[in-house]
Amino acid sequence: MSKRALKKYLEALDQNALKEQLIDLYDRIPEVKTFYDFVFNPKEEALIEAAKIKISNEYFPTKRKRARKRRSVAQKFIKQYKLLGVDPKLLGDLMLFNIEIAQTFSASLPYMPETFYKSMLNSFKEALQYLSYHQLKEDFGSRLEGIIEQSESQNWTNTDLFEEVANDFVD
Repeated sequence: MSKRALKKYLEALDQNALKEQLIDLYDRIPEVKTFYDFVFNPKEEALIEAAKIKISNEYFPTKRKRARKRRSVAQKFIKQYKLLGVDPKLLGDLMLFNIEIAQTFSASLPYMPETFYKSMLNSFKEALQYLSYHQLKEDFGSRLEGIIEQSESQNWTNTDLFEEVANDFVD
């Protein structure tokens, strides 16, 4: 259905029918419920803290023995919070936290698979793009430098690419 057809359909409905449809959507579709919960009660800091806890449990689990190290968990939160319109500064913090917690984890192990380093580089690129777009790089400059320094001190195979990416986003 096109947006134009949807508008025409909605204009034909009376107010009570429209309310019923919204309530039905709220009950049936979790994304709609999440959206309205966020709109009427944002609590952005609480959302970010809950996401940080879940991300850190990927690397330092409290209920199981082995770390899962899934980047997808953090990416799911980041994507969802972008759609909801969470404060860019808080979302930038979450993006960098994801990389920092992964670096903390990798520091304790002698070997990480190549896919891990590639994944963290992708996260770093995405964070830099987001911070540049929202003009927040200066606010997070020391953390960005710390990420690059950690990749160097841990002898990551793609350290030079971290530096290249950072240089590409220099104002």
